[in-house]
Amino acid sequence: MTMPNIQKMTVKDIKQQAKTISEKSAIPTFWITDWLLYVINKPALFLMTDPDYLLSATEQERFAAGITQMHNGIPLAYLTGTQEFWSLGFKVNEHTLIPRPDTEVLVEQVLHWIASQPNDSTPNNTAPKRLLDLGTGSGCIAISLAHELKHASWQVTAADLSLEALKVAQSNAVSNEVDVKFVHSSWYQALPIHENELFDVIVSNPPYIDENDEHLQRLQAEPISALSAPNYGLADIEHIVQQAGIYLRAGGLLAIEHGFDQGLAVRQLFLNNNFNAVKTVPDYGGNERVTLGCLATIDS
Repeated sequence: MTMPNIQKMTVKDIKQQAKTISEKSAIPTFWITDWLLYVINKPALFLMTDPDYLLSATEQERFAAGITQMHNGIPLAYLTGTQEFWSLGFKVNEHTLIPRPDTEVLVEQVLHWIASQPNDSTPNNTAPKRLLDLGTGSGCIAISLAHELKHASWQVTAADLSLEALKVAQSNAVSNEVDVKFVHSSWYQALPIHENELFDVIVSNPPYIDENDEHLQRLQAEPISALSAPNYGLADIEHIVQQAGIYLRAGGLLAIEHGFDQGLAVRQLFLNNNFNAVKTVPDYGGNERVTLGCLATIDS
């Protein structure tokens, strides 16, 4: 898919062609206009206020090249190197997944749970609460939670097996001005097991797509290892749930994002591994997406 040969291309020309380009190339219309704004380095209002703006030859060439890349499967976020999540800006690249809006449901649910917990104001209770994000990728979950909890007594740790992803996440933490401890680890592997280092919350958006899913064959950009897992996509979720009791304090929260058709299986995993108050929350499209549960206490 290439742009039509237009000698003089204006903002108005591109806006008028955006729908046609989108239909022919299966590119979301807003990707086209957002890419235009990125190329000409203008705010969104510019599309309405300056329709006669004439792209330079360099801008037109760059815009057309980007449309071709998107048609070939490269997401807009990888062209711009950024993606918004939780109203924060995140750098992304080929080593990280692009944050999805539905993952904000996971952040919302964790914050709701934290807000619902009674405050322990006893004089001897000065230790910060501890939160762990497993498979952090770009860091969007950990950083968003740290941003919301920065004025509370919470310590956020984020782990990932990919050193390249951790570099991106560390950069995102700095740019969003939050304090997150990053750990190079395959899930829990590099984390200490001590009573005084248990976590109050463990959260994860792990790979959950079936390795044999036909949609993976069309994947052009995002890392497959961050998307797919064995056992019909449940292998990593199983590991996280089964090992959570070692690292989570009694009464603590485990919250996991999963596939739209995995809710029943994930709830059963929680119940089989000593979790109670288990529930699944839908995403913005109404699909089962996030399952939460609290590690049972001894007397429960």
